[in-house]
Amino acid sequence: MSLTFHWFLPTNGDSRHVVGGGHGTPATVSGRDRPPTVAYLSQIARAAEDLGFVGALTPTGAWCEDAWLTTAMVAQQSERLKFLVAFRPGFVSPTLAAQMASTFQRQTGGRLLLNVVTGGESHEQRAYGDFLDKDARYRRTGEFLEIVRGLWEGKTVDLHGEHLRVEDARLARAPDPVPEVYFGGSSPVAGEVAARHVDVYLTWGEPPAQVAEKIAWIRGLAAEQGRTLRFGIRLHVISRDTSAQAWAEAERLLAGFDADTVSSVQAGLARSESEGQQRMLALHGGGSRDGLEIHPNLWAGIGLVRGGAGTALVGSHEEVAERIREYAALGIEEFVLSGYPHLEEAYWFGEGVLPRLAAEGVWRHPGGKQAAPSAQVPFAS
Repeated sequence: MSLTFHWFLPTNGDSRHVVGGGHGTPATVSGRDRPPTVAYLSQIARAAEDLGFVGALTPTGAWCEDAWLTTAMVAQQSERLKFLVAFRPGFVSPTLAAQMASTFQRQTGGRLLLNVVTGGESHEQRAYGDFLDKDARYRRTGEFLEIVRGLWEGKTVDLHGEHLRVEDARLARAPDPVPEVYFGGSSPVAGEVAARHVDVYLTWGEPPAQVAEKIAWIRGLAAEQGRTLRFGIRLHVISRDTSAQAWAEAERLLAGFDADTVSSVQAGLARSESEGQQRMLALHGGGSRDGLEIHPNLWAGIGLVRGGAGTALVGSHEEVAERIREYAALGIEEFVLSGYPHLEEAYWFGEGVLPRLAAEGVWRHPGGKQAAPSAQVPFAS
């Protein structure tokens, strides 16, 4: 088995400091340091595919650029990299979404992956004209995926559901290959949707014991449906030649967190309806700067100013590789990573950690390239 690694396109802006925001909170001013231009995002995409990342996640929400449009443009400036496009089912009709995905596949040579984001913040959903409560949004997501998957299979779909209705829906051309569907959610209704409809279940970077519980939960639900899923994890990363260098970088980022910004972001996130977001907040006690290493090399500092994924792997290249092996032993096969700034951090990870994993036979470059000899340093004893 070869582990799969994805990177992140910061369509909310990039910086040498953490760009906060997400889950109903606006991007922080640091996002203006490197605006998310197509030129800059393309630079990150080309670096990611050269280093051996399979795909790149793009976020969704009012805090960032539109994921569909941005990735369609960046795809023209890259060759192999896939795009894990985050989108919200309530904002577009299922038939149109299926058609958009089919077009994307043909125009990019099959480089689309879909990250289905139901939406955990009612106030943000209402700004887009969506007034369903959270559980209803998840039920709608299930109907949405039922329609989309039927259309992708070349079927004519008729469905009169609780929230969605289509008649005689079909695509002139089905996508080839069919995009894989990624999805995350920690509530009971989210688990039901995952078990029935998705290919890869994603969790945010909780400590291994909590991740193991999630995997067992979803795996059991999927088995009841006669299905088998893959599992992925969403993390930031700070990987350096030595542990001391990595933790010094984490402390530098932490020192840049303005107290007022932390307070404002935490107040906003405390209102989140997302169970996963509340689990993230619990890891750092709702804003405390103490005890942020919640598991060896797992740092909860990012979550002080950023919604969503709030933890980072921090350590030497070998330590980060060790934590990846620990998560892989639980059943995690895909790692969706990011770091500030995203261009430089891709190289730190790609040239420092991936060669170690390649040497152990748990990762291989998807483009067939060999790891750079200069990066293949002896393992720490």
